[in-house]
Amino acid sequence: MSTLEQASASPMPDGITDPNFRPLPGRVGNLTVPQQHALQTLKNQLHDEGHFVEERMDDPMLLRYLRARKFDIPKAKAMLLAAEQWRQDMKVDDIVRNFDFTEKEQVDQYYPQYYHKMDKDGRPVYIERLGKLNVPALYGITTKERLLQRLILEYEKFLTDRLPACSAAVGHPVETVCTILDLKGVSLSSFYQVRDYVNEASKIGQDRYPECMGKFYIINAPWGFSAVWSLIKPWLDEVTVSKIEILGSSYQQKLLQDIRAEDLPADLGGKCKCAGGCSLSDAGPWNPDEKTGNGVA
Repeated sequence: MSTLEQASASPMPDGITDPNFRPLPGRVGNLTVPQQHALQTLKNQLHDEGHFVEERMDDPMLLRYLRARKFDIPKAKAMLLAAEQWRQDMKVDDIVRNFDFTEKEQVDQYYPQYYHKMDKDGRPVYIERLGKLNVPALYGITTKERLLQRLILEYEKFLTDRLPACSAAVGHPVETVCTILDLKGVSLSSFYQVRDYVNEASKIGQDRYPECMGKFYIINAPWGFSAVWSLIKPWLDEVTVSKIEILGSSYQQKLLQDIRAEDLPADLGGKCKCAGGCSLSDAGPWNPDEKTGNGVA
């Protein structure tokens, strides 16, 4: 048997307790022979060139970059090395160790962005209330730079804390997020004023933390948004488009198909009422000591 044939046996990840779990294609436990070969080749090249970072570059992380570049090894490596240079330029390790977003409660009043529990597949749920955006008030208490630093910190916690906790809770690897973007009351003028932040935030997610999107719900989409979406859609690849669902004001039933009522905030159609508000609770398996108003952590 050749080395390449031996590589076709992609073992299942460790720690699985869910008997029904089957990895999606291109993940650990479900790799074709060429995909397994690409993973090993990328890993070897990073080792040989002195770029491999043991504590971060595990197989799931390398596979995210490979999937993002359709398993084209040179393109995946270029993307990963660009992300590594970006980490140095942005001082990501220092942000993780020292950044303190002391204005969190104030910012929550004008631009709520938060993780809250899990969907039925075990993904952490991320909620962003763009319709509540108040740009003058927001930039009166923080800066675009600090918002981006907070975003980076949350991405890092997503990978190092939230995903492992969710994986342990459901008994199988969880690698992606379920996002709810609420456009209720959104003002195009406010969005225009914060477009630079939104653009940079989008690029960070796409280029530095690829393949983290599981599901993406856009709710309370205003009249006319479909026309805007029809212009944006051709720019996106088919895989990304398939994960995005645009809903109007009658979104609750769809969300509740994927998120348990007790895990969905009450103001989004669920039953959860965290003490102090869901947007500040950080409730989820990554934070087991945090109690919610309805007794569910």
